[in-house]
Amino acid sequence: MSIVTYNNRSIANISAIPGAARSLTHIKTLTASSSSTLTFVDGSSDVVFDSTYPIYKFQFISIHPSNDAVGFKFNLSSDGGSSYNVAKTTTMVQSYHGESDSYVGGGGIAYGSSHDLAQSTASQELTAANQGNGSDEAGSGELLIFNPSSTTFVKHFLSNMASHYISDYGEQDMCGGYANTTSAIDAVKFEFSAGTIESGTIKLYGIKDS
Repeated sequence: MSIVTYNNRSIANISAIPGAARSLTHIKTLTASSSSTLTFVDGSSDVVFDSTYPIYKFQFISIHPSNDAVGFKFNLSSDGGSSYNVAKTTTMVQSYHGESDSYVGGGGIAYGSSHDLAQSTASQELTAANQGNGSDEAGSGELLIFNPSSTTFVKHFLSNMASHYISDYGEQDMCGGYANTTSAIDAVKFEFSAGTIESGTIKLYGIKDS
C-alpha cells in the first residue's frame, strides 16, 4: 500500500484529498442548549438524509442531560418529521465497570432486555436509562443508519455509546436493529427520556460508496 503525503504545510491549503479520506462527508452539526430535542430532517436547514449516501453516521460528543438517571434515545420518521413513529425491532448489550473496581449487579456484561424493542414505535434508547447529570457526566458515541432511502428493504442501524452511569460506573451500550418499514426514512430525532439535552454536540456525516 502506498503512503499518501501532502506537500502543503497547512491542511487548510489542501485542495484535493484522494481515496478513502474523501468517503466521510460532514453534513450538519447541531449543538444543544437546554434543548428538548435535536432533529435532522432531510431538506431542512441544509440537512441531507436521502439517497445521496448509502450510510449515514451520527457522532455524539459530550451529550449531557438536565435530569439524572435518564436514557439518551432516538426515533425515526418517514413523513419529513411530522411524526416519529416507525416500528423498530432492536437488541442491546451493556457492560459496566465502576470507579471502585466493582460491577453493577455483580456482572460486567449483560443483555439489556429492558431496553430493547419488539415492533414498537417508541424511541430506542442508546444509553440505558441511568445516565448521570453531574457537572462532569456525559455520554459520547455514534449511530450508523444504513440505506435509509430504500423503498425495498427494512433500515438497519447500529450504535455504540459510552456514558457515565449514575453510580460512578463507566457504561458501554451497544444497540442494533432495524426500522421495519419499506418507506424511506427522512428524519431522525434525539432526546432524553426526561428533561432536556442540556449541552453537547451531534454531528451528521454521509459515507460514500467505495
